[in-house]
Amino acid sequence: MTSYVAVAQNQPITSPQDAQCREEARDKVFTAPNPKGLSPFLLGSEIYHACMRRLGAEPKPPRE
Repeated sequence: MTSYVAVAQNQPITSPQDAQCREEARDKVFTAPNPKGLSPFLLGSEIYHACMRRLGAEPKPPRE
């Protein structure tokens, strides 16, 4: 059985921003505040997507 983490990590890097944000998420996943109690995978995903938005490589999510 392949884990979701392994699948996500095996995706090819698509840009310098992607590489930078993957590294940031990997570096911060066990030290970042986690008030929602997310799994390491979900917390890493949040860190990654926040980084991509900060760098302008990903659009901001729509407000609800």
